[in-house]
Amino acid sequence: MLQNAQWIKPAHDLGDIAPVYYKEFALQGEVAKATLTITCLGVYDALINNQKISDYVLAPGWTSYKSRLQYQEYDITSYLNTHNTLQVSVGKGWYRSRMVGWQISTIQEQYRQAPAGLISKLTITYTDGSTEVIHSDKSWFYSEGAVRFSEIYDGETYDASFDPASTIKQPIELFDGPTYTLIPQEGEKIIETQMLTAAKIIHSAKGEVIIDFGQEVTGYVELTVTAKKGQEVRLSHAEVLDKDGNFYTENYRSAKAEYRYICTDGKQSYKPKHTFYGFRYIRVDAYPGGLDKVQLKNFKAIVVHSEIKRTGYISCSNSIVNQLFDNIFWGQRGNFLDVPTDCPQRDERLGWTGDAQVFVKAAALNYDIEKFFEKWLGDLAADQKEDGSVGHVIPNLLGDSASAAWDDAATICPWEIYMAYGNPSILNKQYNSMVKWVDYITNSTTTKYLWTGGTHFGDWLGLDAPSGSYKGSSREDLIATAFYAYSTSLVVKAGKVIGMNTDKYIDLYNGILAKFRETFTDYKTQTECVLAAHFNLAQDCQKVADQLADMVRSCGVHLETGFVGTPYLLHVLSKYGHNDLSYALLLRKEYPSWLYSVGKGATTIWEHWDGIMEDGSFWSKDMNSYNHYAYGAVADWIYTVAAGIRTVDRHPGYEKIIIAPNPDSQLDWLNVSFESRYGFIRSNWKKFDGQWRYEIETPVDATIIINGQTHEVCKGLYTFFA
Repeated sequence: MLQNAQWIKPAHDLGDIAPVYYKEFALQGEVAKATLTITCLGVYDALINNQKISDYVLAPGWTSYKSRLQYQEYDITSYLNTHNTLQVSVGKGWYRSRMVGWQISTIQEQYRQAPAGLISKLTITYTDGSTEVIHSDKSWFYSEGAVRFSEIYDGETYDASFDPASTIKQPIELFDGPTYTLIPQEGEKIIETQMLTAAKIIHSAKGEVIIDFGQEVTGYVELTVTAKKGQEVRLSHAEVLDKDGNFYTENYRSAKAEYRYICTDGKQSYKPKHTFYGFRYIRVDAYPGGLDKVQLKNFKAIVVHSEIKRTGYISCSNSIVNQLFDNIFWGQRGNFLDVPTDCPQRDERLGWTGDAQVFVKAAALNYDIEKFFEKWLGDLAADQKEDGSVGHVIPNLLGDSASAAWDDAATICPWEIYMAYGNPSILNKQYNSMVKWVDYITNSTTTKYLWTGGTHFGDWLGLDAPSGSYKGSSREDLIATAFYAYSTSLVVKAGKVIGMNTDKYIDLYNGILAKFRETFTDYKTQTECVLAAHFNLAQDCQKVADQLADMVRSCGVHLETGFVGTPYLLHVLSKYGHNDLSYALLLRKEYPSWLYSVGKGATTIWEHWDGIMEDGSFWSKDMNSYNHYAYGAVADWIYTVAAGIRTVDRHPGYEKIIIAPNPDSQLDWLNVSFESRYGFIRSNWKKFDGQWRYEIETPVDATIIINGQTHEVCKGLYTFFA
């Protein structure tokens, strides 16, 4: 779509300054339609005649740039006049920022050296049938922009007193930018979705002026101020305050996350163009007339994330649990910003595969993420190495690969997206990647039918970790082999759906299962029990689940699992007759638990169960995110077990469903609903006159199981008592 257009760049390196490109043109007649096709090396903000052409934020988004760079198409017919100016500001974005701030990334360093390149094509169709095409070429000009600095981790500086139009426009240069990697927009666009007014002003013991928005968000602050030219507003961002109520940013590591605005004369408003922040609090470090002039009305938080539609709703009789549910939804939105990031605030913000695969099922219930994940999985396949190994983060800026549970995202995510939406195209697109991943394990292991050797994250942040380790005590070979078996089983399932011969992988799975049972005859940790039972690998899964229940009780009815075991923990307990323990763990308020963070004021999900410890001090300063959605995977237990809404393998996408609620007296009521591709599903239960009253709504044929009794029903609303 960009044939004959040329990549353009500034003739002189502007350093941190975002260049502004210009193209002036006059219409040759009455316009029927005008379309702008555009992308850049960074992120762009495009205007026609000083009007923003789209609500897309941070376009063209983040992809595996070496293989895939998205371009966008906009209908700009309504913006055109007789004489027109197209103006495009290009910031560093993900392409040219110092991504991976906590280690040297040779991959990203290559991108950082790239120019602030732009390529575009404007196609004008006139009512007489003629067409005019205006390409990016040597006829364009550029100047310095008012964005004096922009970077994903460090923030943005904007000088409103600087007028790019008043500077000398200089000729551009052409260069050989990427052309064969250009692809049309695949993912959801990134947009502003919500505005939060500031909740309160805090004056800390250190004399800081802090604005609290009452909710951790991903986005940026919109500032409104009356000032004189040259006066400055300078803001810093934070997720939490320390135990003394002072501003705290050490957990951002090297990310400065600053916002600097240099004023012009009069009343003015501004919000960043080329970056985003993860924050609940801002500290006002400079303000026109002094910090005593700061007012709440001057600041608004703008929420930014991919345009995903909410589909799931959960509420119950416990207000603290409802806050947990709210935190899960906010955490997903904050981290679904073009890629499923681990966190949105520190010098990381990467598409960690482990976080994505443990949360994908819950994510697909909370929001419609089909298009979002199709794009990200396209990047996963593009970044997958020839030997089949997969990066720990996608796009793969680290270069590392092949950790069990993390890189099994190659198989788990496509399957869960297929089951959620019923569209086999995701399996057709990803099947080769799925097979390559399983073949990689087979070819690299040091023991046939087990996955031994290699380097793994283990049960990351497991609470049974030995002193000085981030990894839990579960055996890495057991974890790796369990996921080897699971990924192989998914290759078999996916292959059958799309008509592939899977005999080889059926034999492989049977070999892994036999070897697992021969090798791992006992289970030493909660996570080991969870995996052996959840993946049906143990010889006697009921016995292993009973052992797990005993372990949970013996340590005071709390979990000891990390990233690997936690997502499946409640599922195993409920499936094998320990539903009361699942609820006890969900409802536990003391550390460690899901509700502990809620009690500490969390408004999103934490990376660590004790990110803020009992005495108010912090778990650590180097790896302590307060918006890290992985443990929010518990939501899928709420949907599929507590409320009992489940898919059927042969009828994916909720074409037919099973609804088998599992109430417990520790909650008085639960109401869960979900908007599937086939319509609205609801499962409600509550205590009623000494028994349970169930209200079930289904848009399709369903099997409803109430207290062990099965009811085959068609579309409708049903009430049961038991």
